[in-house]
Amino acid sequence: MELIQKYFPRLSEEQLRQFNMLYELYADWNQKINVISRKDIENLYEHHVLHSLAIAKAISFRPGTEVLDFGTGGGFPGIPLAILFPETRFKLIDGTGKKIRVATEVSNAIGLKNCFPEHLRGEQEKGKYDFVVSRAVMPLSDLVKIVKKNISHTQRNASANGIFTLKGGDVQAEIQNFRRFAEVMDISQWFEEEWFKEKHVVYLPL
Repeated sequence: MELIQKYFPRLSEEQLRQFNMLYELYADWNQKINVISRKDIENLYEHHVLHSLAIAKAISFRPGTEVLDFGTGGGFPGIPLAILFPETRFKLIDGTGKKIRVATEVSNAIGLKNCFPEHLRGEQEKGKYDFVVSRAVMPLSDLVKIVKKNISHTQRNASANGIFTLKGGDVQAEIQNFRRFAEVMDISQWFEEEWFKEKHVVYLPL
């Protein structure tokens, strides 16, 4: 939890309370439904919460922004971002019902009013959003094919509408088709922990 405050020192009491509750909730749910590797639950704040919040270093969503978290699993990156941006609306979708159940229960338990998990495949999602966020659910070209239909033409933010996705390792081959537009940001420029080396936020305007 100190890790979150280290990089986001201006959190409200409510945000601190919500972030603080995440560990016990995920540890408890993870025993029933495996959404995080059992060995990795100890690293929840670094590997999952802070990793999700790297997107918040790449963009500060304006109030009223609509975001789709594609393939959210147990709620990443959507739930940490929803805590950080209470005036932004987050829809979280995943094709696995039991994972969405975890995201729903965690969101309800911490009292999020701007987070809407739903058991849905990306192909079925019809809504329009300013941004799609995801955590390495599939290659970028595949993701673009599915979510292009969901990107709104109305601009509300300084960055053009599009995708912010969290990726690890060498992403050059993956962005080959989008080289002229894609921006690769190294997370290590924001977070000094060793684990973030070779981890990136990839932004693709659509």
